[in-house]
This record gives sequence, C-alpha cells and structure tokens, in this order.
Amino acid sequence: MKKSIINITRLSLFLVVGSLVFTACTPPAVEAEELFLTEEQAQDMIAEGTILTLQEFKDTYMTEKGNYLSDTSLYRTRATKDGVNYLFSIDTISKSEKPIYIRGRITTDDQGGNFYKSLCIQQIVDGKQQALRLSVDLGSANGLYQIGQEILIRVDGLAIGRYANQPQLCMPSYNNNIYANNAEQKIGWAPGRIPAAIFKARTYCIGLPDMNKLVYDELNIKDFTSILNLQEARNWDAKLVRIKNVHYTGYYFTTSGTAKCTTGDPEDDTNANVFAPTTTNIGYPQTRIIEDAAGNKTGISSSEYAKFAHFYLPGADQNGIDNCKNYVGDVEGILGFYSDNAKYDPAYDDWSITIRDLDDLQLKDANGQLWPRVEYKK
Repeated sequence: MKKSIINITRLSLFLVVGSLVFTACTPPAVEAEELFLTEEQAQDMIAEGTILTLQEFKDTYMTEKGNYLSDTSLYRTRATKDGVNYLFSIDTISKSEKPIYIRGRITTDDQGGNFYKSLCIQQIVDGKQQALRLSVDLGSANGLYQIGQEILIRVDGLAIGRYANQPQLCMPSYNNNIYANNAEQKIGWAPGRIPAAIFKARTYCIGLPDMNKLVYDELNIKDFTSILNLQEARNWDAKLVRIKNVHYTGYYFTTSGTAKCTTGDPEDDTNANVFAPTTTNIGYPQTRIIEDAAGNKTGISSSEYAKFAHFYLPGADQNGIDNCKNYVGDVEGILGFYSDNAKYDPAYDDWSITIRDLDDLQLKDANGQLWPRVEYKK
C-alpha cells in the first residue's frame, strides 16, 4: 500500500512538472498587429523619409551605363552594343540618414514553381500600372510575402539594375563561371539577389494580402510586341497583364523563326509539346507560342522546375498539337522583355508572359469547357 502511494505521488509530480515544462515551452500567440503595419503606421514611417513611386524610383536612380563600372569591375561584355544601350547595369543607392521608400502590391506567387527567388510588385498611380521586379535570395517566398500583399521597402543601401534589360531592385553580383556556355561573354558584374536577411529587415507588410486589389492591364499581343525601343520596353516589363482571345499554337521560337513541338518524352526531348521539357540541366525558361485571331504571336515562358512543366499544352496530347487551336480564351501573367545579348537588335520574340500557375490559362473549347489538364506519362 505504501509503495502504491509513493508511485502515485511520483506520477502526480511528473505530470505537474511536465505540465509546467510544456506550458513554459509554448510560445505566445502572434497577433496580426505584430506582423502587419496599418496604413497609419506606414504613413508615420514614410513621413520620416522619402517615398517614390516605382517609376520615379527607376527614373531617379537607374542610369543607362550604371555607376558600378570601372576598369577593375567590368560588366559582362555582352551587356552593351557600341557603348550606347546597356542590357546589364547596376546603380548602387547610397545609404541615407532619411529613409527612401517604395511601395507596391505583390503580383507573383512561387507556389507553382514558375517563379524562383524573385517577386514582382505593382503600384497604381493616376489609374495606370507601374511595376518592378525584386531579386531576392529567398526560396518559398510566398510563405512570407503572399500574392496580393502590399509591402513597403527601404531602398537606400540597395541597388537598382537591369538584368537582360529587365529593371530590378537588387545587389551587385559577380559571375566568374568560366565553364559556362560562351563564358567570355558572361563573366562580369550583373544585378544579383538581395540576401534574405537584408530584404526582411527592410521590408514591411501593410495590411493583409488582398488579391482582389490586383489590377490587370488588358492588352492585345501587338500592344507590346510592337515596342522595340529598349527604354520604352523597360517601363512595360513586370506588369501584370491579361491577354484576351488567344490560343496555343504548339510551336516554339528558334533563332531563325519557329518550329513545331514534338510528341517526345519531355525528360529527354527539349522540344516536346509540354509547357517546359528538359533543358539538359542548363535551366533556361522554355517558351511556347500563343496567337490571337489576327495572327500576332508571343511566348508563354515556363520553367522546367514548375510543377506543371510536363503537362501537355492546352489541346495537345500524345498524338500531337492539332487541337491546340480549339481552346481559346484569356491568359494572365507577368509581362517580360528579356534581351540578354546586345549583338542582336530587339525583336518581337524577346517578349513573353510568365504564368504563375495553370489557373492563369482560361482557355475553353466551343462548348465552353475548360481545357483538360493532362500530365505526360511514359
């Protein structure tokens, strides 16, 4: 009996101590006020410094040649043609006693795997969309910065640059990969990713994410493919767009024109009729052509690491691409103008749209049925 009492006492003590330890190790709940600024709080921060629109930010700090260029720190040689237009540039922004801010709403989502360590933001000024890319060394960014989230960023102490003509908030990065294809053209300085810790310390979320506040520019393909002036193209890059009444063609761009996608295995065939077959570990985005009723064409860009990479194009299947034209509708995504070699003049096929996931493709047949999502199977 005495032994039983002792055991019961020990058990009770164990439960009490365990309960205390468990309680002590349970972190307090995080309140929304600790994670998100109110608009009033954001305005108080802005009042202590300067706020620029996205276009003002680019116009103020992004120069054609960049300020991060010297005899000892050269840009990659393919960056410029005749020393006039620089496709790669870096302008560092000096740290200021008074903060310099930009703000915008996130338009990208990396859950689909088609965006990697990059964000795009938009800002509506006088009814018109302004946009900018953010190069950030942060995987699974959607966990912290969700689509529809408005953010305030302190930019002094960072840099703005152009990577293949695409303006972006960044930090300088040196590429010394002597084993890359055409390495002699690529070695040098270029815009690089902002370390995650630095970006987090400089970025504040305003309010809760709200995708309903995203604004799409509704465009025809020719509205942007006819723009071949580099300076003008930069102001269109990174915009959130909706292209209406288009269909996939089942073709892709080549250096000499276009070519028809094959029915091969996307793990081996770089030209297979899926969104993004293998690149044999090179890693460049794959482009598949869409077309409107007038015959204007542009590309949809997808990564071979996207979750939908090996899904057949809308209307395509193991037999080919003949049914692609039967699925017509709207395409949404991020507009991009990518021109990475100044040896070539700007062209319409430098433009593309990057979708976030397959929900960005609202393509239907004549009966109003949405295109079937079918993944390639061996």
